[in-house]
Amino acid sequence: MALKRLVYAAFIAFLAGVATIAIMAALSPEGLDPGAAQDRAISPSELTPHASVQDCWMAIEGGVYDLSGYIPLHPAPAQTLIAWCGKDATEAFRTKGYGRPHSPAARAMLPRFRIGTRDD
Repeated sequence: MALKRLVYAAFIAFLAGVATIAIMAALSPEGLDPGAAQDRAISPSELTPHASVQDCWMAIEGGVYDLSGYIPLHPAPAQTLIAWCGKDATEAFRTKGYGRPHSPAARAMLPRFRIGTRDD
């Protein structure tokens, strides 16, 4: 009986993950078109003020992303992301803070939130 519950819980968790990805695609203004990303240069001084839960920009691997609308949907607590708002979050994205990289699905979501490139 315990194995059935475990399998059921894993299935529900999987469906929740798929639903989150579908919701993100629906809420994203660019949809699933990575070509919709802008290439405007964003300086560190322009990035820094966007450091709140309502207005959260992050630089990741040379791109700048507006993740404001994604924070409530992120699987980890909001504070995990808010700590990186207005900053370069490359290392945090690559390691999740404890050495594990984000999934290919997470990486594939980034282009939908891209608003420019980091101009150092």
